[in-house]
Amino acid sequence: MSNLKNEISRRRTFAIISHPDAGKTTLTEKFLLYGGAIQTAGSVKGKATAKHAVSDWMELEKQRGISITSSVMQFEYDGFCINILDTPGHQDFSEDTYRTLMAADSVVMVIDAAKGIEAQTRKLFKVCAMRHIPIFTFINKLDREARDPFELLDELEKEFGIGTYPVNWPIGCGVSFKGVFDRDKRQILTFNEFHKGQEKLTAIPCDITDTEKMDELIGEYQRAELVDQIELLDGASFEFDLEKVQKGELTPVFFGSALTNFGVEPFLENFLKMTTSPLPRKSADGTEVSPFDENFSAFVFKIQANMNKAHRDRITFMRICSGKFERNQEYYHLQGKKSMRLSQPQQMMAEERQVINEAYAGDIIGVFDPGIFSIGDTICTAKNQVEFEGIPTFAPEHFAMIEQKDSLKRKQFVKGVEQIAQEGAIQIFHEPNSGMERVIVGVVGVLQFEVLEYRLKNEYNVEVIRNNLPYQYIRWIRNKDIDVKSLNLTSDTKWVQDFKGNNILIFTSEWNIGWALDKNEGLILEDFNKD
Repeated sequence: MSNLKNEISRRRTFAIISHPDAGKTTLTEKFLLYGGAIQTAGSVKGKATAKHAVSDWMELEKQRGISITSSVMQFEYDGFCINILDTPGHQDFSEDTYRTLMAADSVVMVIDAAKGIEAQTRKLFKVCAMRHIPIFTFINKLDREARDPFELLDELEKEFGIGTYPVNWPIGCGVSFKGVFDRDKRQILTFNEFHKGQEKLTAIPCDITDTEKMDELIGEYQRAELVDQIELLDGASFEFDLEKVQKGELTPVFFGSALTNFGVEPFLENFLKMTTSPLPRKSADGTEVSPFDENFSAFVFKIQANMNKAHRDRITFMRICSGKFERNQEYYHLQGKKSMRLSQPQQMMAEERQVINEAYAGDIIGVFDPGIFSIGDTICTAKNQVEFEGIPTFAPEHFAMIEQKDSLKRKQFVKGVEQIAQEGAIQIFHEPNSGMERVIVGVVGVLQFEVLEYRLKNEYNVEVIRNNLPYQYIRWIRNKDIDVKSLNLTSDTKWVQDFKGNNILIFTSEWNIGWALDKNEGLILEDFNKD
C-alpha cells in the first residue's frame, strides 16, 4: 500500500487552456524540454525552425498552426510524474476541451499580455469555475509590448470573480523588458534578449531599497517604478492562501515569455508545489471515490481514430481515478456489462506511444478500442463496481448534409463517419427511411466540417460533397408513442433520427420550436445538452 500511495501522491495531472495564439502549445513544449521528454522545441508558426509543435500531431494541425485535438503527454520532473493535457484553443473545438477538463485536477491558463482575457479563455474558465478546479495563470509574451499588469489583474478579478496573487512581477515589457521580481524570495530574474532567455536564469537576491544596486541592475526609472508597484502590491493585493488556490478561489499569477523560455521553469517549480496530487472523483450516485482506493477504476474522456497512419487503429483515452492499473489483469466494462483485458495499454507523447505494464490514479492511458467504448464509460474491478458521473454533451449549432462523391465507396464513407462521430467531435443523423449514402452532420463549431472532410479524404480515402443547412437548434422528441409523421411543423423544421432510432427535430429558429409545441398538444421536446 505504501508504494501505491507514494506513486499516486507524486502524480500531477493538469490541462493547459487559452485563447488561440496565446502561447499555450509553446509553453507545453518548454515543460517537456525541462522534463527531458523532448530535445528541441518545435515552432507552431515555423519561423525560427521548420519543426512543428510536438503536441500537434494531426496533419491539418501542422498546416494551420493550431491545435485541433487534445494531446496527452507524460514526463518526469524533479520526482513528480506529470500528465499534461494540451487542449485546442480554437472555439470550434471547445467540446473536446470541455471533456478534457473532466480528466484534469488543475488548470494552467495562458493569457497574452497584450490582449488580456479573450472570448475562449472566458468560456473555458467558466467550466473550471463550475468544477472548482484550481487555476494557475501564466501571463505570456512579456518580451513584446504588453498591457499594464495591474490592469490585467483587475480584469482577471472582475471577469472571473476570482482573487489574484502575483507570485512574480514584470519589470517593463517589450524592448524595455528587464525580467521579473520574485515577491516571495525578494530577488530579480534578469532577462537577456541576446540569449533569448535560453540559458539557465540567474536569480539575483536584492533588497529593493538598495537604490545603488537596483539602479545598476534595471536602471533608475524602472527601479523607481518597481519599488512603487511592489509597495502597492504588498499593501493592497490578496494574500497568498493555498487552501483558496486549491478550491479555485485564488489564482497564482506568473509573468514570463514561453517563446524565449523566460520564467517557465520557476513557474513549473512553483506550480508543482502549489497544485494537488490526484483528487477524488464523484460517482454517479454522488459518493466520492478516493484515488488511494486499492480497487482500479477509470473513465473514458476521449476517443481518437487513426492517430498513427502506420497503425490505423482507434485509441480510447482513460483517466485512472483510483488504484493501480496492471497490464494483464481483467477489468469490468460497466456499460458493456462484461469483463475484458485492456489491449495494448499505452502512455502517450502526442502521437508517440509506449506500451506500459502499470499505471496509477492520476495517469492517462490509451488502450486499443475495437469499437466498444463510448465517451463517459466506466472501467473498474468486477468485485467493486463504480460508475462515474456523466460527461456533458453539447448541442450542435451548425448542420450540413454530407454525401460521398463516389457511390462505390459507401462502405468507407459509413465507416469513416461513424468512427469520427464516436470520438464525440461531430454528431450524425439521417432522414427516416433514407440510406447511409448521405447523412446530416451536426457540429458545435464550423471548422469541424473542414476537419471531417479532411479526415474522410486522408484517413478513409473518401471525398464528400457538403451542403450547409440553415438549422441552428435541436430537440429530442421525448414522446415514444407519438406519430411523428402527423406532427404539424413549419416548412423549415426537419425531422431526423440518430443511429439509435431516437426521433429528433432540428429548427432554424426558436420561434419554430414554439410553433411546434403550440400546434402539437402533448408534444414533449427536450434540450439536447445533457450530462
